[in-house]
Amino acid sequence: MKKSSISRRTAIQSVLGVAGTAMAALPQTSYASNPGPFRDYGKVKITKLETFLVKPRWIFLKIHTDVGVVGLGEPLLEGRALTIQTAIKEVEPYLIGKDPRHIIHHWQAIYRHAFYRGGPILTSALSGIDHALWDIKGKLLNVPVYELFGGPTRDRVRIYGRASTPEDMKKRKAEGYTVIKTSVAKKNPANIVENPQFVKYAIDNFASLREAGGPEMDIAIDFHGAISPQLAKVLIKGLEPYQPMFVEEPCQAQNVDTMVDIARGTHLPIATGERIFTKWGFREILEKGAASIIQPDLCHAGGITEGRIIAGMAEAYYVPIAPHNPMGPISLAVGLHLAASVPNFLVQEQVSLGEGYLKKPFKLEKDGTVLIPSGPGLGVELDEAQLKDKIGHDWKNPETYNALDGSVVDW
Repeated sequence: MKKSSISRRTAIQSVLGVAGTAMAALPQTSYASNPGPFRDYGKVKITKLETFLVKPRWIFLKIHTDVGVVGLGEPLLEGRALTIQTAIKEVEPYLIGKDPRHIIHHWQAIYRHAFYRGGPILTSALSGIDHALWDIKGKLLNVPVYELFGGPTRDRVRIYGRASTPEDMKKRKAEGYTVIKTSVAKKNPANIVENPQFVKYAIDNFASLREAGGPEMDIAIDFHGAISPQLAKVLIKGLEPYQPMFVEEPCQAQNVDTMVDIARGTHLPIATGERIFTKWGFREILEKGAASIIQPDLCHAGGITEGRIIAGMAEAYYVPIAPHNPMGPISLAVGLHLAASVPNFLVQEQVSLGEGYLKKPFKLEKDGTVLIPSGPGLGVELDEAQLKDKIGHDWKNPETYNALDGSVVDW
């Protein structure tokens, strides 16, 4: 046989050239903007961590690199902003000079080298760092973060608004929301055991929201862990005819068996998780069936890295996730990327779509959703000019007391 005159190098270049042409001919997806060429930065180093308090009660984090790429994160522990800033400052010496792309390695080092593992201070600081590192990695590769997890599972994310009166409900409905969350209506903080008047007032308020929203509106109710297990059972029984989407934090979640008892006593979905941290915190809740919807807070529970693991654990129990997020627009972006990368997503909480904070705020669509970000990394850019008058806050946790005897109650 005659020996081919085509060299191995020529053949490889020919194949790559055809592949490149084919890739260029592919249509744009509905999920992401054209990522453009891959940028090889070689060695990249973290140079600085910068935090600043942002009104009304948030913390924004910037992680700087020696190639000019800056990652954004939102570490937060409500009412403990200065504590979190200090925690990040303590972690900074470990990260300076390190490659920001080694995200899982850094997560493990920051978490495990603390010796006393877990807790809301460490995991909140770690969460914001994790956000920023994923943002950097996506920007370096010029793709949205969800593309790094296998591509999107959806192109839009359902979000919910808030209402406490029928008038609020009608406004939210007109704005396009299809999901609303409310709280237990009460004139004073709840006692451990309450009278029929208290119960009727709370149930009647929810009934008025159901009437205003109609049967097509999904309405969740948040007990905020401020209701005792004894009272929670009575309230849930009264709510059942009005079919809430879910009952959130019916009581404090520290005693999982108590949550199990409440969950087994009703057909309504029970949700919890905003005050639970890491995969280890969610393990017992899932194993015992204490909740049928879990709500990890991606600013507290360990960031995107841990959020995806928690979602994977939940999927094995047929449990969806509805991430907790009464925070800022960076946190919302993080939630949208998680929602876009897992199959068992339900709904996303939000209080700010980024107006006055982002150059391109998120937009509520007519179907009650927000489109997933299409830019590289987290896909958000701070509007520094509009942020100037929002820097600094001294927000503190509310201090609530029993109206009768002045004893401390949950808020």
